[in-house]
Amino acid sequence: MGSTPGAQADAAAVSPECASTIELVRDVLARVGDKWTVLVITNLAEGPLRFTALHSRIAGVSQRMLSQTLRLLTRDGLVLRTAYAQVPPRVEYELTPLGRSLSDTITHVVCWVQDHQTEIVRNRDVYDLGDSAER
Repeated sequence: MGSTPGAQADAAAVSPECASTIELVRDVLARVGDKWTVLVITNLAEGPLRFTALHSRIAGVSQRMLSQTLRLLTRDGLVLRTAYAQVPPRVEYELTPLGRSLSDTITHVVCWVQDHQTEIVRNRDVYDLGDSAER
């Protein structure tokens, strides 16, 4: 259970290149699937924002979590952080071209959910009713 993806790949006779790709895909999916990432990306899709403006637009996110999310998105090249030498200091965040391509993908997922919302909710209700009957 506690083995690394690389060790799991070795056991499954997967090439090191493939194991590296699998590990990166898992990491990126974990990041993209995070609720704060989705909200940051969708808000920055409208254009550059300062930290305080972004924080005020995302209900429920702490300053610490927003900072961490922005740092990770910057590390992955999805967000560009620009610090201006002014008094008071000003920092803006904006999507990079790579971040914009992710924003397009997120938009497609949101549209898919909207198109299938009724069906998803109905399926959940049916499942939950059946699940409660088994208890």
